[in-house]
Amino acid sequence: MAIDLGTSGAKVGLVSTEGKVVYAEFEAVPLILVGQDGAEQSPNLWWQSISTAVRRILYHCPVPKNDIVAICTSSMGEETVPVDRAGNPLMNALNWMDQRGAPDIRKQVRGRVNVMGYGITKLWHWLRISGGAPSLSGKDPAGHITHIRRKYPDVYDKTHKFLNSLDYINLRLTGELAASYDSIITCWVTDNRDPGNVRYSRRLLAQLDIPREKLPNLVPATQVIGTLRGEVAQAWGLNPAVKVVAGSIDTFAATIGASAVRDFDPSLYIGTSSYITCHVPFKKCDLFNSMASFPAAVPGKYCLLDNQTTAGGNLRFIGDKLIKGKTELIQEEGVENIYQVFDQISARVPAGARGICFCPWTFGERSPMEDQTLRGGFFNLSLNHTHEDLIRAVFEGVAFNSRWLLQGVERFMGKTFAAIRFSGGGANSDVWSQIYADILNRAIWQVDEPLLVNTRGAAFIGAVGIGELSFRDIPDLVKIKQVYEPNPEHRALYDERFAVFQNFYHKTKGLYKRLNGTPHVDS
Repeated sequence: MAIDLGTSGAKVGLVSTEGKVVYAEFEAVPLILVGQDGAEQSPNLWWQSISTAVRRILYHCPVPKNDIVAICTSSMGEETVPVDRAGNPLMNALNWMDQRGAPDIRKQVRGRVNVMGYGITKLWHWLRISGGAPSLSGKDPAGHITHIRRKYPDVYDKTHKFLNSLDYINLRLTGELAASYDSIITCWVTDNRDPGNVRYSRRLLAQLDIPREKLPNLVPATQVIGTLRGEVAQAWGLNPAVKVVAGSIDTFAATIGASAVRDFDPSLYIGTSSYITCHVPFKKCDLFNSMASFPAAVPGKYCLLDNQTTAGGNLRFIGDKLIKGKTELIQEEGVENIYQVFDQISARVPAGARGICFCPWTFGERSPMEDQTLRGGFFNLSLNHTHEDLIRAVFEGVAFNSRWLLQGVERFMGKTFAAIRFSGGGANSDVWSQIYADILNRAIWQVDEPLLVNTRGAAFIGAVGIGELSFRDIPDLVKIKQVYEPNPEHRALYDERFAVFQNFYHKTKGLYKRLNGTPHVDS
C-alpha cells in the first residue's frame, strides 16, 4: 500500500511490487491561507483523509487484505509539525508555501560579514557540510522553526519533536519517531557529505539554535521503521504485521516513480508546484538559482532539489476563482472536469496566446530566482482578448518558467538533455505536453499514468525496503505513453516570448518589492 500526501490531499493506492497501481482513492485536504504570507494544514485532517481513502480502497478493491505486506509514504517536503511527547500536534502544520518565517531566518543566518544575506562563515559551513543553506524566503523547516520559536514560544517550549509531514504520517502508522535522510534535508542541520550515512551536525544545529533533542532520529528511505500500530491495523482491518518503510519526500519519490533512477535521467513534474530533477553522483549547490543536490531515496545517490512554487496551482486558482459557470462549460465541452475544459480550450488558441503573457508567481518564487515578493498576473492584455486566450497564456507562462529553471538545471549538470520525462497532473494534458516540448525545445516523454508517479514511487521504495525489488529494475517497469517532439514552426515565436518573459521579471521585480515589501514580522 502506497500513500501519497500532497498539498491538495491524500492519494492511497494498492500497488504491485512491479509498480502496477491496482486501485487508488483520493481524499481532499484544505489549504488554509493566513494573511499575505501564511499557509497551513491540519495534521489531523491529513490522517483523516488517509484513513478515509484506505477504508474506501479496502471496501471496493478485490485484492485480499492479507496480500498487503507493506506500507510506504511519499509526502510533501518542507512542512513542519510540532508534536508533544504523546505525538499530538501542538498547532497546524506550516506548509511549504508559508513564508512568515522570512524575517526570523534572515536574522538568524546573518553574521558580522554577509554575502547574499548570509554570514560568510555560516554560509561556508552550510555549503561544506550540508550542501545548501536555509531559504531566505522562510519557506522551509528552518524558517518555520525559527518563526515558531519567536511567535509561539509556548508551542516551541512544549514541542518534543519537530516533524516533516512524512515523519508525522509514519508516527501515526507505527508510533515511531524517525525522519528519513531526505525529509530532514531542509532543516539544514545535517551532514550530507556521505549520502549513505546522513547525520546531524552539531555546528549546523548551533547555527540555527535548534536543540538536537527536538528532532527525530535519522533513517534511510528504504528502512523498515516498524509495523502497523495495533489500533490502526484494527481500524483498517489489516494485519498488524504489515511493515512500514520510511519513504521519501514527494520530489524524490516522483522521480523514482517516473523511472528516472539512473544518473542524469531528467524528470519534470507539474502538480500544484513544479520541479525538474535527476539523480547525480555528486553533492553540489547553486545558490544563485536556488538548487542543490542532496541525499536521495536511492541509497548512495544524490538527487537535485529545486522548486517552482506555483505551477498547476495557477489553473486551480483560475478554475476556482475566475471562471464563472463552470458546470455549463463542462457540459458544453462534453468532458468530465474543468481541467479537461482548459485542455480543449488551449488547443483552439494559437501558439503565443494572441500576445498575452502570464507570470505564474502567484505565491512568490523559489527557483531559479528566490523572491517571495513576486506575484502573478497577465500582461499585454487588450479588450480583444477572450477567456480562451487567458487560459492558453497560463499553460505557456508555467512552461516559460520551467524553461528558465531548465537553463539553471542544465548548467548545474554540465549537460544538455535531449529528452525529459514528464509526470504529475500537468502531464495528463496532451496539449500541455506539446507546449512544453515546443517551449523547452526538448523531446517530452509523457509517463504513463502520470498522476500516479508519487504513489508508484512510494511503492517502489517500499518494495526495495522489504527486499522484493531493486532500483535497477525500475526503468523496465514504467511505460512511456507518448513522445512529443518540438514543433519547429513555433521555435522563433517561443524564443522571442521567453526573452520577453525574462525581461518582464527584471523590469518589474523592483515594483513587486515596493508593492509587497517583506513578510509582516508579526503575522
